[in-house]
Amino acid sequence: MSTSPWRPTRAEVDLGNIAHNVRLYADLIGPSCRIMAVVKADGYGHGDIEVSRAALVGGAGRLGVVLVEEAERLREAGFEVPIHLLFEPPVSAAERVVELDLTPSVYSTAYIKSLSDACTETGKSIRVHLKLDTGMHRVGIEARAATEFAGKIASLPGLELEGVYTHLAMGSEPEHPFNLKQWRTFQQAVKDIEQRGIPVPLRHVAASGAAVSFPESRLGMIRLGIAMYGLLPGKGFAGMLDLRPAMSLYTRISHVFNAQEGEAVSYGLTHTFKEPTLVGVLPIGYADGFARALSNRWQVLIAGKLYPMVGTICMDLCMVELGRDRYPVGEAVTVIGGSGQEAIGVEAMAERLGTINYEVVCGIGKRVPRLYSNGL
Repeated sequence: MSTSPWRPTRAEVDLGNIAHNVRLYADLIGPSCRIMAVVKADGYGHGDIEVSRAALVGGAGRLGVVLVEEAERLREAGFEVPIHLLFEPPVSAAERVVELDLTPSVYSTAYIKSLSDACTETGKSIRVHLKLDTGMHRVGIEARAATEFAGKIASLPGLELEGVYTHLAMGSEPEHPFNLKQWRTFQQAVKDIEQRGIPVPLRHVAASGAAVSFPESRLGMIRLGIAMYGLLPGKGFAGMLDLRPAMSLYTRISHVFNAQEGEAVSYGLTHTFKEPTLVGVLPIGYADGFARALSNRWQVLIAGKLYPMVGTICMDLCMVELGRDRYPVGEAVTVIGGSGQEAIGVEAMAERLGTINYEVVCGIGKRVPRLYSNGL
């Protein structure tokens, strides 16, 4: 979304930090391993086009999305690198997938037939990646059926099996034994495919977490998602890399009023003041992705000092208790500190909400303008 001259609430994204985080992984995995920058869901809420540019500068060579519409947007923005579809779209989208020269994940007979038909009709060919289900049980072809399915791909005109991959269900936990179990299942499935005489040029298993904790799983490519945005793949990865959060969330005080001892505030009167205090109103609410579940459970930073949120967070507004500190309307407020403010960072907010950092940044609403710094 473009910047707004009126709205004081904004998300700031440091593109230099995106590139830095990609470089960290590029140095870690070495030049023989490629990086797919996962920019689905509008770059995890950061902005897909802007993040893609920064990621390519940082060393990524491919982009990963979920929707054909997401890939269309990137192609229209001028990106010519391989763009992977990480899940199968409806069969009806096959012609568009071929037209855009995307690299689709495949795991159903109906879909590969539709891709082949589209290739035949247009005279084009397309590279595909076979997705294996090695135990996550979400999408993918079962490992025991992989060889037969790879044979079907090889037999269909227009299709080139460029890669085979899987996704680790416990990749966010570095020492979990299920990672090794899935790895072994994957390795055996690929071996079986190659023994059938079908080459597998590109294999990939690791995402942000396993690329650090499970070096064997890096193979020919890693899929870099959450860590690219400077956020932890899981709690167990704290301190392992110099990740720099890319997103911060800011607003400004829009109104200040006095509250007396015994008075309460906002819907449901969920907070009662114990003494006279100044209250600042902030123009940000759950419609912006500032979760209502944080009511009376968060704090913001004003002029270098933390202040508690009080009362129920509304759709468009929330309140902060200022005590005797008087600030003017327009005073800057940090709601989520992307760098150096661990107490109000994305990781802390996710823990407070009982969720994961992915959901926090993806949830920052579209009506919050994104401002970009350190463009590359």
